[in-house]
Amino acid sequence: MTGGVLEVLATGPLCTVQDHGRPGLAHLGVPRAGPLDRPAADLANRLVGNRPGAALLEVVLGGLELRATVDTWVAVTGAPAPAAVGRRSAGLARAERLPAGAVLRLGAPATGVRSYVAVAGGVDVAPVLGSRSTDTLAEVGPPVVAPGQRLPLGSPAGPPAAVEAPVAPTGPPTGLLRVHPGPRLERLGPHALAELCATAYVVGAEADRVGLRLDGPPLTRADAGELPSEGMVLGSVQVPPSGRPVVFLADHPPTGGYPVVAVVDPRDLWQCGQLRPGEPVRFTRAR
Repeated sequence: MTGGVLEVLATGPLCTVQDHGRPGLAHLGVPRAGPLDRPAADLANRLVGNRPGAALLEVVLGGLELRATVDTWVAVTGAPAPAAVGRRSAGLARAERLPAGAVLRLGAPATGVRSYVAVAGGVDVAPVLGSRSTDTLAEVGPPVVAPGQRLPLGSPAGPPAAVEAPVAPTGPPTGLLRVHPGPRLERLGPHALAELCATAYVVGAEADRVGLRLDGPPLTRADAGELPSEGMVLGSVQVPPSGRPVVFLADHPPTGGYPVVAVVDPRDLWQCGQLRPGEPVRFTRAR
């Protein structure tokens, strides 16, 4: 028995299906995918009574419109997009009833980038390699959500949460990212990590699910050559020939040939999914 269907009427700039992704398949050349702001995604699922890691929607800068074919529960978290069910305003970070035939609409958030929409039962698209996540780099998993799609819903796992929770369990992004030393510091000189932490950056216009590309003064590279391709982990701060760092995010390639000066602490990875182009970024050594 399924929980009905969500009819997609509009999607805004980008909408993807995400669950906890495909960790552990990098040796097969498969990126991990999954939500960029995992704390917000996990909160949305808890609010509607879903199991951890149930598939939901990651929405970039609002613009989503969904119509339900059955009565269900929804929750919106992450970037605080104004939400409405029909003509009624809907709250953030709490379970809201979405009646059959009613339309959920998300406006553009004033801050942040990615909002998460969880629906009771989860988005029940077919899994690929054990996950329902959309991978925008390798194009593994379901396609990017588009108007006209009908997204099946699973059976609810439990009742919605009875209490409200913070919209962003981690607070608003500050742009201060804690980092650990990377494995290739010798290719960038003895003071590379200190130089990284002393440099002010802003988020570049090309930031996406693959990587947070940064603009600012280039780092000094003691060795300008490339390395043989080697495995890359989530949060790697890679330094290409331009000297301007790139933080690898959920859809990053499994391997790379540029030196990694640092790795972002897992506690701060969610910020990389919520920082907008032009917003400041600073690094500090994790303690």
